[in-house]
Amino acid sequence: MNRFSNQVVLVTGGSRGIGRAIVERFAAEGAALAVLDYDRDELDKVGREWKEAGYTCMTFPVDVSNQEQVDQAVAQAVSAYGKIDVLVNNAGIAWEEPFLDIQAQNWRKMLDVNLNGMFYVAQRVAKEMSAAGSGSIINMASTNGLVGEAKYAHYNASKGGIVLLTKTMALELGAFGIRVNAVCPGYIQTPMSEAIDSPEFIEEYIRTKIPLGRVGKPKDISGVFAFLASEDAAFITGETIVVDGGQLAF
Repeated sequence: MNRFSNQVVLVTGGSRGIGRAIVERFAAEGAALAVLDYDRDELDKVGREWKEAGYTCMTFPVDVSNQEQVDQAVAQAVSAYGKIDVLVNNAGIAWEEPFLDIQAQNWRKMLDVNLNGMFYVAQRVAKEMSAAGSGSIINMASTNGLVGEAKYAHYNASKGGIVLLTKTMALELGAFGIRVNAVCPGYIQTPMSEAIDSPEFIEEYIRTKIPLGRVGKPKDISGVFAFLASEDAAFITGETIVVDGGQLAF
């Protein structure tokens, strides 16, 4: 299946975890990729692997909280490919920290990457898409943007902001033929989640919170992004799609 032949997909935070699975899903369906990530070494490593696999892929070491770096990378991608059809706005960070212990610099860092960075990338790409008269933007939110979770006040706030940013973008950008949606994963097994949580915590979380009885895998999320970017979702915009194994059904 080559749903994205002749399409250009820009992915932020694409070197590992969910982002990497998304890159590989779109590449498998024929897309040309522009991948932004702050981890230069990891990006170089996986970039070589993708090229060896035959992907059409450019990589850009970028801190999405730096608007100048974002603008330069998007301009270079458009110069090389001529357009951007799909934006997967995925880059983000997370760590556990009690509300009363959060220092101002940690609060700022979380929102700078997760919310401000998402805005910088989305606005810059949307300017290209609006000139073209079409496009699909998919923002990475979280179930933590819909319900609270202790020790994640800064993360929860950033993801809640993404949900409302998505809806507002959809309202404003629909006139330009641009669809904007968000995906809200539940507990997904990634290097980031494994660095935070112990195996015992994960086992208890599965037992008490996830009706399907397992954590999610990156491929469970990548397929949803591909669907939302495809013509099958041509009349879907302003939505937040929850992918959580039934967690929020409680």
